Amino acid sequence: MATPIVAGALNEHNASRFVVAGALAPALHDIRASRLRALPGLVEVHADPVRFRAAADPRARGLHLSCGAALFNLRLSSVQVGYEPVVRLLPDRGHPTLLASVRLAGPRRSRPEERLLYAASLRPLPGRQPYGDQRPPLPVLQELQEAARLEGAALHLLPRSGGPQTAVLVTSGDGPSAWLRAGQALQSLLLHGAVRAVSVSFLYDVTRVPRALERLHPGEVPQIAVELARTGL
Repeated sequence: MATPIVAGALNEHNASRFVVAGALAPALHDIRASRLRALPGLVEVHADPVRFRAAADPRARGLHLSCGAALFNLRLSSVQVGYEPVVRLLPDRGHPTLLASVRLAGPRRSRPEERLLYAASLRPLPGRQPYGDQRPPLPVLQELQEAARLEGAALHLLPRSGGPQTAVLVTSGDGPSAWLRAGQALQSLLLHGAVRAVSVSFLYDVTRVPRALERLHPGEVPQIAVELARTGL
């Protein structure tokens, strides 16, 4: 089911891209919890808590992670239709369900890497079912770490004795803005992995991953555990 969008000044063709962007973001707890609202020159990302299982996520952390993933796809889509996305997280404290706004500045040409990521976003991505049993090459892992850094997060690689590479995605501090950053970083990792033939499976509950808390720096909070495997495709 597509993420709803209310069309404002955007034309029908462009609006359809934003629908696809939100619909294909990974859904934590298998529930898509975002709504996109298009206004003149602006797209808003709203939380839809009615569609989320509050009992399983009492702090709404997973809701923010899922909406952050949709926000990353929305940014990619805005570039594909010629706009520079200018993002504000939590722009209005009086409206707690408004998690982000994306002002469509411009003009902006997409870069080759962005076009590859956008193409990857149109295909279903493996979310929690890892495949492949080999560790990706170190340069690819470093590229994924840089992708996380650009989203305001960090990807720490955990010690391994063979097989795929386990890592933990962390943010500085905790709370709604940190969760939104982590959600964007997660989607960036998924798409970069798809482009680089790397399976990126993720686990919401970091405490279930052995040694996931050992590599943290002061002030860092673990958000998502990931497993990285070379697919050979």
